[in-house]
Amino acid sequence: MKSRLFLPLVLLAALLAGCGSDSDGGDDVVTDNGAPSTPSEPAAFEFVEGTIAQAQAAMQAGTLTCEALVQGYIDRIDAYDDTGPALKSVININPRALDRARTLDMNYAVSGLSGPLHCVPVLLKDNFDTAEVTTTAGGTALQYNRPTDDAFSVAGIVQAGGIILGKANLDEFAFGFRGSSSVEGQVKNAYDPTKGPGGSSSGTGAAIAASFAMTGTGSDTGGSIRVPSSLEGLVGIRPSLRLVSQDGIVPLAASQDTGGPMCRTVEDCALMLDAMVGFDDGPYANQREAFAYDAAPIANAESYAAITNVPATYTDYLDGNGLDDARIAAIMPLFGDGTGENAQVQARLMQAIDDMRSAGATVDILTEADLAERNVSIDDLTDFASNSRFEFRRDLTAYLMSWPSNLDGHLRTFDAVAASAEYEERNTGTFAFYGAIGMAIENTDDMRGDAVGYRTQYELNIEERPDIVRNGLMRILDNRDGDDMSANALGAPYDVLLYPSVLSLAPDLGSSPSAGSNNRLSPFSGFPALSMPAGMVVPEGDDGTDAEPALPVGMEMLAREFDEPTLIRLAYSYQQTFQPRAAPTFTPELAANDD
Repeated sequence: MKSRLFLPLVLLAALLAGCGSDSDGGDDVVTDNGAPSTPSEPAAFEFVEGTIAQAQAAMQAGTLTCEALVQGYIDRIDAYDDTGPALKSVININPRALDRARTLDMNYAVSGLSGPLHCVPVLLKDNFDTAEVTTTAGGTALQYNRPTDDAFSVAGIVQAGGIILGKANLDEFAFGFRGSSSVEGQVKNAYDPTKGPGGSSSGTGAAIAASFAMTGTGSDTGGSIRVPSSLEGLVGIRPSLRLVSQDGIVPLAASQDTGGPMCRTVEDCALMLDAMVGFDDGPYANQREAFAYDAAPIANAESYAAITNVPATYTDYLDGNGLDDARIAAIMPLFGDGTGENAQVQARLMQAIDDMRSAGATVDILTEADLAERNVSIDDLTDFASNSRFEFRRDLTAYLMSWPSNLDGHLRTFDAVAASAEYEERNTGTFAFYGAIGMAIENTDDMRGDAVGYRTQYELNIEERPDIVRNGLMRILDNRDGDDMSANALGAPYDVLLYPSVLSLAPDLGSSPSAGSNNRLSPFSGFPALSMPAGMVVPEGDDGTDAEPALPVGMEMLAREFDEPTLIRLAYSYQQTFQPRAAPTFTPELAANDD
């Protein structure tokens, strides 16, 4: 049962007086460079698809309070998450959220906005720590898991003025793409509740798509931000490894994990990324001097800034004309086989490519032969195992040991969690598999048989995989030929690579989508990737006719390490020019929010 606090609807209506529905008046004003600015006469705020800029403009106009904003999202969760379409996307509500909102309202009268994320209600995937509520990772085995402080990235969100609204459901322990947990059950797709949401950040995906909060966080080991973002029509950013501290995020594989934002708009994700990045000198940051697993930790904030080149704000790259003169390589071997639903995915992406060209971008379609000319094989870049199988046992124990159990009584080791059996029955084999391989990796003194094979596989991932994948991607981005000549040997360099985030549409509920291996390129290389809506398609029914409702198709762009600005620039330009996202129809504006 979720813990929720409610204002009477009459009081909520009074607070929102004048905030009626005006579907044509909520668009941001766009400056000459395409970036949003505050409208001179902001429209009344609407919760469905509402943006940070719109909410803050309404507060400045005196038509919206922070308390009313937070309460409005709580009411939407109450109306649609356990009842109605029953999306099952939210595990709990932060009992202090409304108190923080009231404090921000009192301070606003004196000092104005508290920061770029002033009063932005954020739902955290429930593997991000916050001292205000438990962190379960979706497993009942961790139901007493009450960390003593916020994750580093969560503290950044709060410092920027954000409000942690609560915790989102997820695929238990971030294991897969199905999207269900023993704590809250199966998350449903916001666009069609008979469909699955993807995972592992399934609850964040469905909740943000359904406008249960303004923004959210996900974690990504091998697609867990980008897959649900694709199926839920969201912008999801998997940042460069080392950019966002992993402190306070329940690990799956520390060498591949990262946290990132999931939002309905590029500009909101840019603001979230601003808050989440930064140097962390703690032991669990995993911010290293080089992209090597044995590299020394980054020594100080100055070194972090020099390595990552983090801008003053990522919002500086919100350029409505950003596609003009952009160079993009569409990687056809990653587009799928063109059968079944994949044909619809491919068709939507080919239309997106045509649209980008019409906006001034050069989009080259690279075939297997084109990649071979650059001495690259996609199979060579993706044919590695995820490090989760090798690292989860060790890394989960390290996380659980990072604060005293006598404070909350939480389990403290992987073995204790596995032995508890307090997780979905389908994951019994997963715990056994990860446990066996983890022990084989750790017990190096007496290894034989499969243990030797696992150790060899892991060493290949640690020692050879980074160079193979990073060099292969750079050969494409830099247009190097097969003889490793200088960059631009086969043409001007590309800004990003483009391919489908997921090869299929949303699967039937309880199933995993056909993700392919596209999601592996970013974690294996450490390069950043952004998934965003390419557009909407109406699925074909078994009889060949249209089967409403329409579902989102996601496209992923991958850039050079620490080149998040280019991803934001191109994604924002596509968003503003072609408006590819549509709101779900199952979670409309509540009557109490209408005037």
